[in-house]
Amino acid sequence: MSDYLVKALAYGGFVRAYAVNATETISEAQCRHDTWNTASAALGRTMIGALMLGATLKGEDKMTVKIEGDGPADAIIVDSNGKGEVKGYIKNPHISLPLNQSGKIDVRGAVGTAGMFTVIKDLGLKEPFSGQTPIVSGEIGEDFTYYLAVSEQIPSAVGVSVLVDTDDSIKTAGGFMIQIMPGASEEIIDQIEERLKETTRISTLLDDGQTPEEILQSLLATTDVEFLETLPVQFKCDCSKEKFASAIITLGADQIQELIDQDHGAEAVCAFCNNKYKYSEDDLYELKQEILGE
Repeated sequence: MSDYLVKALAYGGFVRAYAVNATETISEAQCRHDTWNTASAALGRTMIGALMLGATLKGEDKMTVKIEGDGPADAIIVDSNGKGEVKGYIKNPHISLPLNQSGKIDVRGAVGTAGMFTVIKDLGLKEPFSGQTPIVSGEIGEDFTYYLAVSEQIPSAVGVSVLVDTDDSIKTAGGFMIQIMPGASEEIIDQIEERLKETTRISTLLDDGQTPEEILQSLLATTDVEFLETLPVQFKCDCSKEKFASAIITLGADQIQELIDQDHGAEAVCAFCNNKYKYSEDDLYELKQEILGE
């Protein structure tokens, strides 16, 4: 089945919840960026978190998540929107660290434990909304949770998980986000917290064949779950040769002439998807003429 995200309400609307199977989406990112296992888990977890945050937006609204830690991963940058589309990259894709003390992929070792977690939302207003919190874990799920509590004042639990196979391919990938709405009782909160303590990693549940709906039913520990929407999710980049041409124009006529004289053309590579766009001398000459108005 193709990747999808479900949105739900529980406990009479006092709990909002999301769960996503993003296996194919993270697999595409792994293939496009040739990420090694630790980098795959770090990038994949960030993309899953961004997908669920993006699902809280309206369709055309979009957002960027940046994780800039002191680990060897350097920066992780992910864009998502309200339509279930996501793209992202990790500056150092070739990270393969030894397993941590728990025998799991050492995402914290790749990301680091110091640095900043930033969310920028473009909601179609004059100025984008920007929130920033320090990295508190480096495991990424906890960092999304902390950001939501501090920057957006929404008590939440975020779980993101990527199961990487021995050949570095993605076996399963997914996550959940549970948010407590104003007025929720302590009893509801305690019940969910207890269930979360017992929860197996989402990627393992997906590997066992569970659906996002079944995972939410189990996590929320109640039969009072109302599923609101199913949203297909996918890796999608909106880059194009025309967009990069616009960027080349900003270099100015003199620098474009240098590209013609010295390199006899140019190549642009999209950081988000690794698509490559070639510009011949003729292409560059036309862009230069556009600047000069000839």
